[in-house]
Amino acid sequence: MDTGRDGDAGGDGAEGSAGDVDVCVVGAGPVGLTLAIGLRRLGLRVRIVDKAPATKREARALVLWARAREALDSLGVGETLRRHGVELEVVTIHARDRALGELTTGWARSAHARPLNIEQHDIERLLSEELARLGTRVEWNTELTDVKVHDDRAEFTLRHEDGTVESAVAPWIVGCEGTASVVRDRLGIPFEGRRRTGLQVVQGNAHPTWQLGEEPGRGHIFLAPHRSLLVFPLPGGGFRFFCFRDDPDPTLTTAPTIGELRDLVAETAGMPGLRLEATEHLWLNRARFSDRVAARLRSGRGLLAGDAAHAWAPVGGHGMNVGVLGAHNLAWKLAAVHHGQAGEELLDTYSDEQRLLAVRYIREMRFNFMELPLPPLGYRAFTATVPAALARRGIQRRLDLRLSDLGRNHRDGALSRHRPGRRRHRGGPRAGDRMPDVALATGSAEEGAGPAVQAVAGVAGVAGVAAVRLHMLLAYERWTLVLHAERADAGVLDALREACDGFPAPVRVLPVTPWDGAEARRLGHPDDLRLVRPDGYVGLVAPLDRPALLRSYLVALAAEARMPVRRSAEHDPHHPHRAH
Repeated sequence: MDTGRDGDAGGDGAEGSAGDVDVCVVGAGPVGLTLAIGLRRLGLRVRIVDKAPATKREARALVLWARAREALDSLGVGETLRRHGVELEVVTIHARDRALGELTTGWARSAHARPLNIEQHDIERLLSEELARLGTRVEWNTELTDVKVHDDRAEFTLRHEDGTVESAVAPWIVGCEGTASVVRDRLGIPFEGRRRTGLQVVQGNAHPTWQLGEEPGRGHIFLAPHRSLLVFPLPGGGFRFFCFRDDPDPTLTTAPTIGELRDLVAETAGMPGLRLEATEHLWLNRARFSDRVAARLRSGRGLLAGDAAHAWAPVGGHGMNVGVLGAHNLAWKLAAVHHGQAGEELLDTYSDEQRLLAVRYIREMRFNFMELPLPPLGYRAFTATVPAALARRGIQRRLDLRLSDLGRNHRDGALSRHRPGRRRHRGGPRAGDRMPDVALATGSAEEGAGPAVQAVAGVAGVAGVAAVRLHMLLAYERWTLVLHAERADAGVLDALREACDGFPAPVRVLPVTPWDGAEARRLGHPDDLRLVRPDGYVGLVAPLDRPALLRSYLVALAAEARMPVRRSAEHDPHHPHRAH
């Protein structure tokens, strides 16, 4: 069993008993693998098991949106995934046989602005390889059959391929094994929601013979009464055909034939002469769904992530992405608690933030008229508005921002404390927002920014584009205190460092100089600081001249930690685990 040695995340792994494990991850899909990679990068020993014989080579989730790409990039796998996928640049919207307009992507300010089409089995393979490089290998053919959690540990039972049964123990266990989660069942957590009726999804991978060609980076959406057909390019050629349709015969559960898929696509797209040829690995699927969210995502030493925590119909194509973002949220918090840097209530903020994110998706999905099948009257009304809407840049930007997930936030979360100075310019991110990837001026930043920026200031710029972006200076292994370099005199820096002194988790004080006035406004008012969480969201916004607010935030965060933290005499009694 390879778990990786503590403090040697880049090693070859270590053989050991279950007592050598800090976290057992159940389920080796994209969510479980993302979680395991995050934990290993933070020095935890991880065991990951899956009852399947290996990664399934079948078409499942396809698209990684911008925010999930940023999260995976912070774990060191962003470029690897990019090389194996194809970025979606434009989507043509059709009503029957006429084009209504085009939806372009890439409006967002991110190094990963465009959605990446990549097969889920390729994501799993690449993440498994990265996890193995970090010293942990997936234990396939290993089924979890029982779990019991105690105050200080989780005990669980595993059945191996040869039929042997193993009793094991770990301080933590996380269920990432899908909607039929054994972990969730044994923890006694209700999976609240209901089955969605009147909707089925028929999908498959195929090469079409049609006049639209196979332009890389171009997808299509075809709208028709009671139908919505998404057609997205695959990295290896061909397309994923994904049709939401009504459900006239709910008893029909068999997979569609290539002929049924062809007829459905031809009817929806208004192409009677269409031909479909199956891709090398034939895969066709018919699915129906339930919209459900677990009542809570934590019960003591047991936690839930991915489809074990929340699942819904794939309208919008964000299910895998929400799971990946949840794993990215959970790993740093679980590592902080396990290392004694924060109290266990930090894990409750994961449950609250992730549940709210899932509930919001399910609520918004009801209004996704681009993908949900509409009756004839609704279809005519909606398609009549599409050409004018797509002709407006503002609407294009808003649609792209919503799809990218970059605008999603944790403003209502207990870790988000917004206390800017009074009468201040309202620009910049609020507490709970994703920290924007601000362009930084390398030369001007060097003088006031200190070694952190100097270390990357030599990166070559490209024709008027800054060589350094803020996200290059953030890191998953630490908190980052961001401020304008123009305000970073010695007295300010000394006060901020003193406020951080004694906090058991690493904090980097990072003065930066924005590229221009527009980037400065994106960063926020120069007299305010922004404390950025390891997962890239702003935890605290406060005036630079009130370091006691920073101190009180960090003291409260570590208040229940096993490691002591020194408290300053000047202390704001506010607890950052309360919502604001």
